[in-house]
Amino acid sequence: MRLFTTLSTLALVTVTNACGDDHVHAHGLPSVVQKRLFPQAQLTKPTRPLEWGDLNIIHTTDTHGWLLGHQHLSFPEPNYSGDLGDFASFVKHMKQIAIEKDVDLLLIDSGDLHDGTGLSDGFPAGGIDAHETNQFLKQLPYDIMAIGNHELYDYVNTWDMHTNFAPALNGRYLSSNANITIFDENNNTVSVPVGNRYSKFTTRKGRKITSLGVLFDFTGNDVNTTVQTVADMVKEQWFTEAIAEEPDVFVLAGHMPVSYDNWPTVFNAIRDVHAETPIIILGGHTHIRDCNQPDGRSMALESGRYMETIGWLSAKLGNPNDSKSNITFSRRYLDQNRVTYEYHTQQRNNTFDTAEGQNITQGLQALSEKYELSTLFGYAPQDYTISRNQYPSNGSSLTLFINEAAPYSLTFNNTRKNVTNLMITNSGSQRFDVYAGTFDKNDQIAASPFLDAFVYIKNVQLGVAQQVLTALNTAGADERRKRDLGSVLQQREDELWKRGFVDRRYMDWLDEMDRRHDGAVKRASQNLTLGYVTSDSCPGVGDDTLHAPLASYDIPDFIGSDALSTSNDTLIDFVFVDFIQEQLLEILNEVQNTTTYSDSDVESYTDVLSNQVLGLYAQHAWN
Repeated sequence: MRLFTTLSTLALVTVTNACGDDHVHAHGLPSVVQKRLFPQAQLTKPTRPLEWGDLNIIHTTDTHGWLLGHQHLSFPEPNYSGDLGDFASFVKHMKQIAIEKDVDLLLIDSGDLHDGTGLSDGFPAGGIDAHETNQFLKQLPYDIMAIGNHELYDYVNTWDMHTNFAPALNGRYLSSNANITIFDENNNTVSVPVGNRYSKFTTRKGRKITSLGVLFDFTGNDVNTTVQTVADMVKEQWFTEAIAEEPDVFVLAGHMPVSYDNWPTVFNAIRDVHAETPIIILGGHTHIRDCNQPDGRSMALESGRYMETIGWLSAKLGNPNDSKSNITFSRRYLDQNRVTYEYHTQQRNNTFDTAEGQNITQGLQALSEKYELSTLFGYAPQDYTISRNQYPSNGSSLTLFINEAAPYSLTFNNTRKNVTNLMITNSGSQRFDVYAGTFDKNDQIAASPFLDAFVYIKNVQLGVAQQVLTALNTAGADERRKRDLGSVLQQREDELWKRGFVDRRYMDWLDEMDRRHDGAVKRASQNLTLGYVTSDSCPGVGDDTLHAPLASYDIPDFIGSDALSTSNDTLIDFVFVDFIQEQLLEILNEVQNTTTYSDSDVESYTDVLSNQVLGLYAQHAWN
C-alpha cells in the first residue's frame, strides 16, 4: 500500500559530526516558528460581486491539510494565502449577509482532509494523520461533509473518522458507499458506514434538503474498509428509501469528478423518481475547477484543491409551484485569500477577523510549532515546478529530485556509493512545487510526502536499464491516451485511476486551460498575475479574479537520473522506488531474455525514504 509521510520520519535528519566522540549530533538549522503574515505580494481584487440566489452554497474540497494557507511569495502562491481562520471569518460574515438577504446559505465539503502538508502528516510517533487538523475543521459550521479516498488508505485514519470526526457532525458526515469493519458490542465484526448513508434536514428558510455523500469507484482502500461501486449503490434499498420522499432540493456531495465519472448514475436514478426536483452536485477528487448542468434544473460544481479555490454556487429557485421552468444558477471560483474575502463581505482588514477565526489561526500556528514545521533545511535558490517548467530543465522539480537530490541523498552514506547506478522513480512521487526561499519541514512534506523505499537490482546492463525507463514511459503514454477526457468512462479499468491517482487529469486540465486562453501571450504581457484561468461547461465566466494562465508542459510518468557516459554493457546498480517494483520487473523481463528477474533479485538500497530526499539535499546544497 502507498504510504504518505507519517510519524517520526520527518524529524530533522541527523548527521555524525567528527568531534572526537561516538554519539550523534543534529546539525540542522534551528527551529523557527514564523507567525503567518498578511501577504506581502500585491493581490488582485475580484472582478465583480457574487450573485446570490434563494439557495447559496460555499464549497470546499480536497483540502489535504493546507489549513495554514500557501505561504511562499512566488505567484501563484499568494493567491491562496488565506488560512482556515480567515475562511472561518469569511463564512461567518457570509452567514450574516444571508440572514440580511433572507436567503439560505449552506457550507459543503467533498472530502480528502488527509495527506498533503505537515499540519496533517507531520505528527509525532503515536499520532494519527489529520486527527489534530480535523479538530479545527469541526469548528466550522459545515452542513454536509463527504468522505474522500484519502480517508480510506489507512484503516487507522478511517477508524478515527468514524469514531472521532463523524459524531461531531451529528449525522451529516456522509459516506453513502464507504464502510468500515468494526467490532460491535458483542465483539462480532460488522461492516457499517464510516459516517451516514444520507441526511435529510431543513434549512433556516424551511427548505427540505436530501443529501448523499458518494465516493467514486475507489479500489485503493485499506483492509477492513469497503467501497461499493456507484452502480451497485443506487440499487440498494436504503437508497430507494432515501430518495422516495421529494425534498425541495437534492444536494449531493461526493468525492467524485463532476465530469466524466459516475455522477450521471446517481443523477439518473433520482430523475427516474423525481423528474423536476432541483439537484445540486458538489464534486471533487480531480483537483480542477469544473462545472456543468445535467439539465435545466440542476448544476454540478467542482472546486479545485489544497485550499486554493473556494467554490460558490447560487440557485434562484423561484416559485415552488413552478416545477417546469429552468432554474437560474450561478457559480464562481474564488481565490482563497483575505483580499477576496474582504471584498465579498465588504469588510476592511481591521474589521474582517472574527474571534472564532483568530482562535483557529492561533491554534493552527501552535500546532505548526508543536510539529516543528518551520525547522529549516535550507534556502531554495529559485522556484522548481512540476509542470510549469519543461522536463528536463533547471526549473523542473522533477529534474531537481532525480538528477540532483536523489543521487546525493541516496548515496552519501551508502556502501554502494562508488558503484555506477541509474535511478528511476515515478513523477507522481512529487506532489507540489518547491518555491524560492525557506525550505522547511512543511515544504518537504508538501513537495514529496510518500514513504517509498528505494531498492535496487545489481549487475544490470546500463543499456537494459535505459530501455526499461523508455518502456515505462511508452506504457504511460498509452495510458494517457486511454485517459483522454472524452473516453474516461470507457476506460474505467485503468488501475491507477481506481486507486485514486489524479495527477494526470489535473495536468491535462492545466494544459487545456493554458492552450484555450493563449497562456504564453498573456504571460508575456505581464499585466496579470499568474493563477487559475478556467473554461467549463456552465454559462458565463466562472473565475472570480483575472489571471494569466499557468504554463503547462507535458511531463513523463517516470523519470530517470542523467544518462551515464559509459558503455551500454556496463553493469550498474538499477535503483528504483518499491512502489513501481512489480511494473518494473515485468518490463525488465520483456526488454531482455538473458535473466528472468523476480522479487528475490531486489534488495534494499538505502534506509533513506523518498520523503527525506529533498531535505537531505537541501541541508547539503542550500545552506
